[in-house]
Amino acid sequence: MIQKFRRRFIAMSTGALFMVLVTILSGMLSISYYKASQEVTNVLNILASHDGMIDKKNAIQITGKQRFGPSTSQESLFQYRYFTVFFDKNGDISKVERTHIATVDQDTIKDMAHSAYKQKRNRGHTDFGGTTYAYKLTKKSSGAASIIFLDESVIMASPNELMKIAALLGGISLIFFTLVLIAFSNRAIQPIIEAEKRQKEFITNAGHELKTPLAIIETNTELSEMISGETEWTTSNKQQVERLTHLINTLISLARFDEQPEMTITTIDASTTVQRAAGSFETMITHEGKQFSTKITPNIKVRADENYFYELCNILLDNANKYCDDQGKVSVLLWENKTTHSVTLEVGNTYADGKAIDYTKFFNRFYRDDTSHNSTKKGFGIGLSMAQTLVHAFKGKISARYKNNTLYFTIRLKMAK
Repeated sequence: MIQKFRRRFIAMSTGALFMVLVTILSGMLSISYYKASQEVTNVLNILASHDGMIDKKNAIQITGKQRFGPSTSQESLFQYRYFTVFFDKNGDISKVERTHIATVDQDTIKDMAHSAYKQKRNRGHTDFGGTTYAYKLTKKSSGAASIIFLDESVIMASPNELMKIAALLGGISLIFFTLVLIAFSNRAIQPIIEAEKRQKEFITNAGHELKTPLAIIETNTELSEMISGETEWTTSNKQQVERLTHLINTLISLARFDEQPEMTITTIDASTTVQRAAGSFETMITHEGKQFSTKITPNIKVRADENYFYELCNILLDNANKYCDDQGKVSVLLWENKTTHSVTLEVGNTYADGKAIDYTKFFNRFYRDDTSHNSTKKGFGIGLSMAQTLVHAFKGKISARYKNNTLYFTIRLKMAK
């Protein structure tokens, strides 16, 4: 229980840090890419306003800070790589300005320009040689046009590098934080560990203390019967002593099992164990006028403790018999699925009054569907909780469902090799 809570604590804390890191880093990257995109737009606008040709003469007039974008100075314009293609009014290329580009030849430039011109979009992106170029189409009143292509690699280098650094630092931070959590998680949940320990010690000590007065009451009752004979009062006393003794033993067993279960996990014949448990309940169930059916595939092997697996079968069969309708039916099925390499044990019983019950609570300790606890059905609401603990110890899953007036408890375990 404590280890399960510890793992959940580590997982939730790590998940929370992961969400915080994703939120912060995503915000930083989004702002960085937005500013880079604005820079591309600003540079294209500046180039378009000067017919795609910036030289020393007109660069002097281009200073100041663009809206939402970076500062633009006289020298900063010369760091960008771009080229301009001019079209006449007939849509034919009249001039190519490639002074500020060296890696793209003139024929490729013309092909890129024709492709962009045919799309008839004012802005867009195109790729060449692994490099992305942003372009802007500017049309003049005379019918002529120009397309400016801007190499984005210089502008996008900073956001791309920031993304790599952010991913690396985020991953390292997450791993480091998780290791710190693992190292100090026991200290963080120490109050819960102490409370759980004191609770188990109280149950064990109280159980042993209660056994003494119960033994005395039982002895006095037997002496009273020897002197005055058996009466309904002495019979009632013995029944209640037996009931309380069973409850105390169950609580002690459950506390010890949670603390350190003594299990020997081996490969066992599940078919034989289920058949043996079903045989022990068959007479009791049929004697009460109920139907009992089994369908058990032979030679099914699972990894479990044989004694505890037998106890698991007994818990499910006892619960099925207890809640089965009068003249109802109890069924036991065991089969294997070789495709999923799993083994399924299903115990069902007819239960007409079970439609409006929340079956997710059945595995809570001391849960009874009769909240008044005046039900004539025996039990303390511990069995199914213990069944769930056993199934988890076998690394399996247990669930409850209600279908066609029948309550089913299904256990799935891995098939042993």
